[in-house]
Amino acid sequence: MLDRSVLRKAIWALGLTQIIGYGTLYYSFSILAPAMAREFGLTEGWVFGALFASLFAGSLFAPTAGRWADRFGAGRIMTIGSVAAAVALALCAVSSGRVTFVLALLAMELASSFVLYSAAFVAIVQIGVTRPQRSITHLTLIAGFASTLFWPLTSALHAHLTWREVYLLFAALNLGLCLPIHAWLMRLSRRHATNAPQEREPAHEAGAALDPRRGQAVFLLMLAGFASEGFVLSAILIHMVPLTAALGLGTAGLFVSTLFGPAQVASRLINMLFGGRLQQTHLAVIAASLLTAGLCTLLLTTPWLPGAFLFVLLFGLGSGLTSIVGGTLPLELFGRQGYGARLGWASAARQFTSAFAPFALAFMMARTSVANSLWVLVVVAASGVMAFLAIALLRRRHGRVAFAIGGSPEEAS
Repeated sequence: MLDRSVLRKAIWALGLTQIIGYGTLYYSFSILAPAMAREFGLTEGWVFGALFASLFAGSLFAPTAGRWADRFGAGRIMTIGSVAAAVALALCAVSSGRVTFVLALLAMELASSFVLYSAAFVAIVQIGVTRPQRSITHLTLIAGFASTLFWPLTSALHAHLTWREVYLLFAALNLGLCLPIHAWLMRLSRRHATNAPQEREPAHEAGAALDPRRGQAVFLLMLAGFASEGFVLSAILIHMVPLTAALGLGTAGLFVSTLFGPAQVASRLINMLFGGRLQQTHLAVIAASLLTAGLCTLLLTTPWLPGAFLFVLLFGLGSGLTSIVGGTLPLELFGRQGYGARLGWASAARQFTSAFAPFALAFMMARTSVANSLWVLVVVAASGVMAFLAIALLRRRHGRVAFAIGGSPEEAS
């Protein structure tokens, strides 16, 4: 077992790479997109469409990235991913036309499969953390500041640099900071594997045996829950400001929206302090319920401003917990063996629906009222609650602490 202080440093180091990864590969894009669109003679909608098409392609690659993390080690995958992310950012910065620009965006999203949450969660498990669920919570709390830091940082840099120069600087960040940290994590995971080759998984994490059919049902219910959450979160977050304005909140909608980030961080902090004994299945139900309750609050109270504040609070709390559950629920249900592959499928389910959700909501709002469109989202969010409730009921019925899937994730799908 690695020294506790070393493990603590590893979590903080991973948190730094997640802030840089999400900041450079995702959050900075919305700040730089208008300049990109002007330079290539495109509309901003077209540029964002290219991003979401790349996210969709990334979702298809996520299960493969997860399997590779299991097979070759998450540390090695993240080390290679740091180089890939830097190269992709640099290619985007030097792209000469629309085609090369879109291909570079695609490369960025494929690289993100190697360096963001899914790979980081597997790395936590592989370096030998004794309570990986708690460490995953710590990691999401640290990484929750990515948007808070990189939105203003990107804006400040863009005031003095072109978007191409900003991306070249971000490529250097991935090489100069993330690459050495990920290489160090690779050595830590190898050291743990060498020092504890015969270490057996704790009984409460190993995944108790269940017949293959029920195990596959639980796996598919989990994917359905994550997919519904991904759809709702992506649809709302992309349209948050215009949506609140269309519901009669006017310019106050922008101010209300700024509370989303702090609410996310608050939910992770509360869970870290008081949620240690809470089963992750129950936490998944709570997270999905908060998303649903937030949407219902917005619909039932608009245009009452305090109601909008409550909506953002509930929705932010639910989103923050969703990030945690995305890593901890597969571990609690199925154990450490094959964790990367299952996490890859969970990420694919979220990314797949997230990629087209903003367009689906825009289409619905164009064809019907905003309120009716939001009621559709309420139904989708509620379906996630039902999926996680079904898993919780199955666990209670069989008196199991965890489930083990009978076949591989590919077979279950």
